[in-house]
Amino acid sequence: MYMKKILYKIYSYLVPLPLFVVVTIVVALLVVIAAMLGDTRYVSWYLPRWWSRFTCRICLHKIKLEGLEQLDRKQSYVFLANHQGYFDIFLLYGYLPNPFKWMMKEYLRKIPFVGLACARSRQIFVGESRASITHAVRQAEATLQAGTSMAIFPEGTRTRTGKMGDFKRGAFMLAGQIGLPIVPITINGSFDIFSRNDYSVKQGTLQMIIHPPIYPAEYEQIPTKQLMQQVHDIINSGLVEKYKK
Repeated sequence: MYMKKILYKIYSYLVPLPLFVVVTIVVALLVVIAAMLGDTRYVSWYLPRWWSRFTCRICLHKIKLEGLEQLDRKQSYVFLANHQGYFDIFLLYGYLPNPFKWMMKEYLRKIPFVGLACARSRQIFVGESRASITHAVRQAEATLQAGTSMAIFPEGTRTRTGKMGDFKRGAFMLAGQIGLPIVPITINGSFDIFSRNDYSVKQGTLQMIIHPPIYPAEYEQIPTKQLMQQVHDIINSGLVEKYKK
């Protein structure tokens, strides 16, 4: 087992890492070009989707999906997922069937190539202030139409322990003001594969569990804190036992 880990680490530095860097730059530039030509929906969805699946495959990860039947491809949703590690992005981008935009932290705009591609493809950047959240909600209202959804990590950052942190209100403000169904999503495996505490990727299994949507008629009459706790409990229920709160 130890030798297998060593061999995989060598493989990860020699094959996936250089390929990932090159493909990421190429995909980012293609997304920017497509956006300049007026396409901020189709290319900016399908190219990153391919990029994400490619990344998972060259890293030799297994993918397990549950609950895809819960989703209507013509419906817009607010997807809310726990944030275990770096591969959460690839799992959602690569395997959710509904086109979506990200709500992401403002500082991510500074990532070379990727930040520019996200800005040009009209991903939603949000800061910490209430004014920034309000502005992001207004941007989202203009973006979420014709079947486009939104994906958000309501914790706001990756966990340090594998267990979920507290949720922030922005995602729930967005869902409530726009009146979209909320879809809780549980991610397993990402923390063990490549967490914020790691310096290299490990081989493993990524699991995405899509829970039943919570429709506006079900949540619009309850306090935001109660809704946040409800979604937190649903996501937590799908976590492997060692990471449940």
